[in-house]
Amino acid sequence: MGLLAPSWAGSAVAGLTGDAGYLRALLDAEAALTRAQAALGLAPQSAAAAVTAVAAEPHRHDPRTLALRARAAGNPVVPLVADLTAAVADRDPGAAAYVHRGATSQDILDTATMLVCARALDTVLPDLARTAAALRRTAAEHRDTPMAGRTLTQHAVPTTFGLKAAGWRSLVLDSHDRLASVRAALPVQLGGAAGTLAAFHAYAEAEGGPPPAPDLGSRLLARYAAETGLAAPALPWHTLRTPVADLAGALAFTAGALGKLAADVLTLSRTELGELTEGSGGGSSAMPHKANPVRATMVAAAARQVPGLAAVLYGSLAAEDERPAGAWHAEWQPLRDALRLTGGAARDAAELTAHLRVHPHRMRQNLDATGGLVVTERLAAALTALTGRAEARRILDTAARRTAERDIELPAALDEALNKALPVAPCEDRPTAPCEDRPAPSDDPPAPRGAPALSAARLRQLLDPTGYLGSAGALVDRALERPEHPAQESP
Repeated sequence: MGLLAPSWAGSAVAGLTGDAGYLRALLDAEAALTRAQAALGLAPQSAAAAVTAVAAEPHRHDPRTLALRARAAGNPVVPLVADLTAAVADRDPGAAAYVHRGATSQDILDTATMLVCARALDTVLPDLARTAAALRRTAAEHRDTPMAGRTLTQHAVPTTFGLKAAGWRSLVLDSHDRLASVRAALPVQLGGAAGTLAAFHAYAEAEGGPPPAPDLGSRLLARYAAETGLAAPALPWHTLRTPVADLAGALAFTAGALGKLAADVLTLSRTELGELTEGSGGGSSAMPHKANPVRATMVAAAARQVPGLAAVLYGSLAAEDERPAGAWHAEWQPLRDALRLTGGAARDAAELTAHLRVHPHRMRQNLDATGGLVVTERLAAALTALTGRAEARRILDTAARRTAERDIELPAALDEALNKALPVAPCEDRPTAPCEDRPAPSDDPPAPRGAPALSAARLRQLLDPTGYLGSAGALVDRALERPEHPAQESP
């Protein structure tokens, strides 16, 4: 029920991947197999109709009882087939022989798993599309909203919130593309006992008709795929676990991509920063004043779990023989958990981005918090022309240190450092210092004697962080040229 998993509790994916959802998929896989055989003349149409009708009544089967009986055979298909066969016999005794005919348990469970995955992804993809659409609006609105760019937790250079939101959107679209590609390729599974489909040939021969064509297995695979709505694989993939591994990678990528968004929201919504808040934060059991960023928290929690689950699924690629012991079984729960966590994260991300509140005034306050140090990269470029690169770096290092140690404004500290480093400059071009002859630095090629220092007006211009945004706006425009898929679109 998700008591300890609020990140996916109540989501569409939670219901689709629950025991009832898996039971429905198992019954759908069995019914589709009988219909596929009937379409090729390997079973009567009446048998296909009977099996399909009984399979459409999942209430006949108790998941808990099946789970307990599954211990005897190691999977739930064996007891389910027994119950389904008995139920079909009650309806049409002649049809019972065609339940599960020619298949192995892994055929049905793998096919059911792919059906569950397909149905789950059909709810995840629209949530990702909604998230991308919300981020498009946010990025466009805040294309030129300045904020501090941060690296290694510290102010680096100015950026814009629009560029940050455009980056989030890019990751969401990458996730959508990967999951949509995997969704379209999810394959049916049918190989029989060891991947040769030999039983279907044997049953065809036993009917007394002409010898079955060599391509019977391929045609049956194609028809089975059509009946389920899944893709037709080139080969049975009992121990060729590419479909599961590809899905695992796409789910881990998606959870991580949404986790990047969540990590930024969590950081920027700290009380000390206050640049973002969730539309309706969660409360605290002890502190009435709190409005916690709960959606971002849930997304971040999922992002930390799904990669580990994907590692288990990748490990199952090393499966022995034609059907494995243990590797296949190890996939079931991690795959379901990865689907649930990613689906819950997509739901929460859609809600988070739809109601995210942006606070440009706090962004500007924080951008100004260092008194201009956030643009020292820009100052370095300007000073290099006057002093050479090495001396420019030394001047700025000195000014930054004095600003921190002596609690003085950067312009004053910079002017003091410049006075000691630059050649004489006209009085009217110096912001505060008296006119004095100073030797030019000797470790770099010196500026020409009499070259002017930075004027007060020029220094003010260089210290304005909103004037040092580079190509941020153009990058946002370029990123927003990439379209997102309609939210209602299904693969």
